[in-house]
Amino acid sequence: MSKNRGRIVSGLPSDINSGRPHPARFYDYWLGGRDNYLPDRQLGDEIAAHIPGIRAMARANRAFLGRAVRYAMTELGITQFLDIGTGLPTARNVHEVAQDVDPAARIVYVDNDPIVLAHARALMSSTPQGRTAFTFADLRKPESILNDPILADTLDLDRPVAIMLIAVLMYFRDADDPQNIIARLLSAVPSGSCLAVTYPTADVDPKGATLAADACERAGITMALRSRAEVETLFAGTELVVPGVVHLEDWHPELAEAPLFEPEPYSGPAWAYAGVGRKL
Repeated sequence: MSKNRGRIVSGLPSDINSGRPHPARFYDYWLGGRDNYLPDRQLGDEIAAHIPGIRAMARANRAFLGRAVRYAMTELGITQFLDIGTGLPTARNVHEVAQDVDPAARIVYVDNDPIVLAHARALMSSTPQGRTAFTFADLRKPESILNDPILADTLDLDRPVAIMLIAVLMYFRDADDPQNIIARLLSAVPSGSCLAVTYPTADVDPKGATLAADACERAGITMALRSRAEVETLFAGTELVVPGVVHLEDWHPELAEAPLFEPEPYSGPAWAYAGVGRKL
């Protein structure tokens, strides 16, 4: 693959606090990665004590991302992706899945985490026909994403775009008005675009999920769990594609690739929902 570098603005924060747990790093820990520190592993293990299948669920979340990308391309004809809250690079990033389907696919990754910025070059590989880019911006300020020259340079906003919000919206409380943030993003893309979301829930085991969320809150990490009905409200302005908002593993399993990770000893439903909505 050739290299396409996105513009990374100078003067951005580059400090990485290894003394406090961080969501991107304990998620990396659950996926078997190495870009994590002791506090991340300690919190990851504390959450796992309340959600025994969390590692399998993290893997299921990653597998859904691949299925959603393939669905957007093969069923909706979308070849452009805006992946917000990218997290640390791991197996089968969006551009790898998309450009396997169509080498001309274009992807913009967005994150506001310095550690993700430090690893951004791993997301910059692309086929010669396609493009990838990374922008350091905050989902809480959607205009910072939409007005960044990187976006206009990489994606054609007159053509449909898949907006990927994978395991990121749970860091937003109701007071943060995530529905308005999503509405602003959707307003910038044309009809035929889509929105993909995954979201953790307490519906499967209210006690265990609440204890896990409390552990995150004590560590200074917002964890706003939502029910299926509440997750469905995040798709306002779109039409949910079949099968709607369902547990991670139940969303178009026929689109699965070969397993990305070693299997985990958990066979119950994921404590998280997934869905894709199409903008009409």
